[in-house]
Amino acid sequence: MSALLTITDASVRVGRALALDGVSLQVGPGELVGVVGPNGAGKTTLLRAALGLQKLVSGEVKLGGRDPRTTPPAELARRVAYLPQGRRLAWNVPAWRAAALGAPNAPPAKARQIALEALTAVGLETLAERGVLDMSGGERARVVLARLFAAGAPLILADEPTAGLDPDAQLLTLELLRGRVEAGGAVVVTLHDLGLAARACDRVVVLHRGRLAAEGPPRHALSPSVLAEVFGLDGAILDTPSGPVLAAGRTGPSR
Repeated sequence: MSALLTITDASVRVGRALALDGVSLQVGPGELVGVVGPNGAGKTTLLRAALGLQKLVSGEVKLGGRDPRTTPPAELARRVAYLPQGRRLAWNVPAWRAAALGAPNAPPAKARQIALEALTAVGLETLAERGVLDMSGGERARVVLARLFAAGAPLILADEPTAGLDPDAQLLTLELLRGRVEAGGAVVVTLHDLGLAARACDRVVVLHRGRLAAEGPPRHALSPSVLAEVFGLDGAILDTPSGPVLAAGRTGPSR
């Protein structure tokens, strides 16, 4: 099957600095790709460039074979769903109404049906009428995922979807994203937690100072040498009965 996202030698300038410097990435159906790196490495910039929200100084981006900058918004929404950082829910609307925002072009009755199906997919069917501000943080995170799933796009770009969640909610979030992959979609997710990336992702992309430092299966991309060079960590990914974990300590002064 053809790639859902192709980024070729993309460079993005923010001020005088290159936030991305010649980065390439291809994502196809059936894979969950994690993007990791220190603060300021270019993770969010990469997702925004993939959506056509960042001007490229060189290179190109294709979403399903089309340039996102020239794709009509309705068509772009059918190709990709985006979860930015922050995932705020400002009004105490029922969960189904918040989820229905993911299907803005559907007639009201159809949008409600789509929203209820998405809430069922994330295990919140019994809370469809509850106000989102009356929910726990983990429940709100699932509502946001339901809104993302309601779009029905084959590709999901999620920027730090586990930030601020407790460990159980973090694992559940990645399990739900894995479900979309197993259904034939693709997910690109930025993560700060290297252990979560090793546990959840099929492939890990490591960015460092805007450049691609490593890419491949988690154990390869997060090898001891990459951990030391990029993150300043002395450690390794270890297998446990519950899945891979990161065992590491700092190697020296802050980078």
